[in-house]
Amino acid sequence: QGKTFYSFEFFPPKTDFGLDNLYSRIDRMASFQPAYIDITWGAGGSTADKTLGMCKTIQKYFGLEVMMHLTCTNMPVSSIKKVLTEAKENGLSNILALRGDPPDGSSSWKQHENGFRCGADLVRYIRKGFGNYFFLGVGGYPDGHHEQSDLDIDISFLKEKVDAGSDIVVTQLFYDVDKFLFFRDKCIKSNIKVPIIPGIMPIHNYARFLKFTQFCQVSIPDSVSTQLESIKNDDSSVINYGIDQAAAMCQKLIENGVPGLHFYTLNLEHSVSAILKSLGFVSSRSTIRELPWRQSASDDRKTSEDVRPIYWSNRPVSYLTRTENWDDFPNGRWGDIASPSFGELNQYHAIRAGSKSDKVKARRKKMWGEPKSIKDITDVFVSFCKGKINSLPWCEIPLAIESQQISSDLINFNELGFFTINSQPKVNGAPSEDVEVGWGGPGGRVYQKAYLEFFTSRDKLDGLLKSMESTDNISYQAINVDGDLITNLLENSVMAVTWGIFPGKEVIQPTIVDARSFLIWKDEAFSLWMDDWASIYKAKSESYEIIKEIYDTYYLVNVVDNDYVAGNMLQQILKS
Repeated sequence: QGKTFYSFEFFPPKTDFGLDNLYSRIDRMASFQPAYIDITWGAGGSTADKTLGMCKTIQKYFGLEVMMHLTCTNMPVSSIKKVLTEAKENGLSNILALRGDPPDGSSSWKQHENGFRCGADLVRYIRKGFGNYFFLGVGGYPDGHHEQSDLDIDISFLKEKVDAGSDIVVTQLFYDVDKFLFFRDKCIKSNIKVPIIPGIMPIHNYARFLKFTQFCQVSIPDSVSTQLESIKNDDSSVINYGIDQAAAMCQKLIENGVPGLHFYTLNLEHSVSAILKSLGFVSSRSTIRELPWRQSASDDRKTSEDVRPIYWSNRPVSYLTRTENWDDFPNGRWGDIASPSFGELNQYHAIRAGSKSDKVKARRKKMWGEPKSIKDITDVFVSFCKGKINSLPWCEIPLAIESQQISSDLINFNELGFFTINSQPKVNGAPSEDVEVGWGGPGGRVYQKAYLEFFTSRDKLDGLLKSMESTDNISYQAINVDGDLITNLLENSVMAVTWGIFPGKEVIQPTIVDARSFLIWKDEAFSLWMDDWASIYKAKSESYEIIKEIYDTYYLVNVVDNDYVAGNMLQQILKS
């Protein structure tokens, strides 16, 4: 689209808890719409299985394009071939080909007796054995490689890698923009014609900053050294300075025509998020969403799927795992699938195995507290709507940007004992480029029916239904854990709640309410009360028992206001 892209690097954590934590972070950062993310390859191939496993999981279930690091260190050709073959079989098509650092405990790099001597050899091997299937990146060093002091010689090595068949250069971290620009210009003069993407590592911690810059032999401008020296013992000030310094670097790089920015996140979220917001990338949604929900990165699924039930909007990974074995994905109309068969949650639980760890339970307990009453539960849901906590069992990401425009009404609704887990406001012909609700490309108009999904007690449900008796515009379903269903929909009802009109295309209806799928979602939604919330407390404790009471007695309800022009469902409910 002619705009600056950005990408994120992560490394495989050592524990299941760390991996679950990282998956949650990646899930949140996916909303920034990075061009891709990459996963590092541990020194000496120490994380080979984890790296490949993470890449497969993230691309398949998190809907993100993934670039996998691959190094020559301690890797015979047979192992490299096996990894590349498995990557291809799983639809991974992006590789960052590197020589790699010495194995842990070694001071120098040695070629494996049956391996490659450098990154160029690896690139040549991939191109010879796999043709153009893989998009290949290689590393560049604006400050020069720490094993090569002559920049001209270093650039000649880079040219060898590019001539061998690489498509892009991603540089090592640096803090002197002028040095990067000098390096880029020398590369261009050396007839290196592929894009050169600057690598940005925000300063998070003074000691870690010194460690990285010394190891990589990266030069530090005097202005940066002086500023850091004065605040080095104040972690908060270092982080804030790191954000401002990196944002200023990025702005100068963009002004000098770089096509993209690659962020070394160190598996952290805050600084990169703040930098993107400072640059105006996040708020402006520089890339228009193709659909209002996160697509799979799998080519087959991405090109054939354009309809989903709304219920899994806040749990996209769960939806992708439960539908991964479908032979056909709904395209054009949900009704094309006569009887959708959803898989069990086994694969989802396998991906999020770390969510059962004591550390995750402790984190959740800190976030959700130890409720002793329905009022305490109410306070948790209200805090989520206010942005004071960033997740609930049914919402793996913070309140959607489009729902923030009705957040005050949602807060009031929750305070009355209606615990919302999904919502969208009505939209009547908003431009498809709209920052909050737009999707589908330029030149279109998008529409939405107001939608609310929540848990509530039977007495509150009865009062709600009585208040809606006078209108014909409201559709609803309510069901408890035992399957007692109260609804005004037909058994096989399907209705679009989001649609779009675009030049030269049929009407696109990407989000629907489906009466049958709601009954399947019901089981998952109720199970989260016990599996993700009650399980963090001791059995029979007050907190456990209050959640079990809700699980046993409350109803899961969805309500649709079919008047997307003048309807005002939520405020009418609140008024009544």
